[in-house]
Amino acid sequence: MSDASFRLESHETEAKHVSVDLPSIVGHNLRRLRVRQGYSLERLAKQSGVSRAMLGQIETGKSVPTIGTLWKVATALGVPFARLIATESPHHPQVLRRTDAKLLTSNQGQFTSRALFPFDGERQVEFYELRLAPLHREDADPHAAGTRENLVVAKGAVEITAGAERPVVLSAGDAILFDADVPHSYRNLGAEEAVLFLVMTYVESIG
Repeated sequence: MSDASFRLESHETEAKHVSVDLPSIVGHNLRRLRVRQGYSLERLAKQSGVSRAMLGQIETGKSVPTIGTLWKVATALGVPFARLIATESPHHPQVLRRTDAKLLTSNQGQFTSRALFPFDGERQVEFYELRLAPLHREDADPHAAGTRENLVVAKGAVEITAGAERPVVLSAGDAILFDADVPHSYRNLGAEEAVLFLVMTYVESIG
């Protein structure tokens, strides 16, 4: 679920826009996690494939990172993706309105991912709604070692490929569980938008 063309967007209006405070939140979390694990910018750049200059700009809130960049950094640090965009957790029920959702979306709008959980702290399980445009194939880079994806198709017919395994075709109501620490892809086989729900499970996170 990562690609260099992805960006973080708000679903508040038809004219989507990047959350104003997201760069500062990501920057603060990245620096905290990097320092906690004893990584220099140079080491993290080498591990993640993201340039030192870009990492510095992200940490200072001067750059809005793509979703692909965040996945690379999270994988290099060995932490769940949501840890990079987490805010403080309130101690009361939280309603996640669709109109207020933060979407992860491709520049072409062929694939969107909506987090169905608050970005409020450390977690080993994440829940997403995925939408694939007609006949679109979305390729994903390997996630951190031990990461697993549990997908259920709510609408449409989708082909799932994980690593060297044979592709599996799922129809509405079908589900699949697979290791996501290998290259994997989702392909909409139909002429209408496909909708899936994804539960992503990480191994125990680094403290």
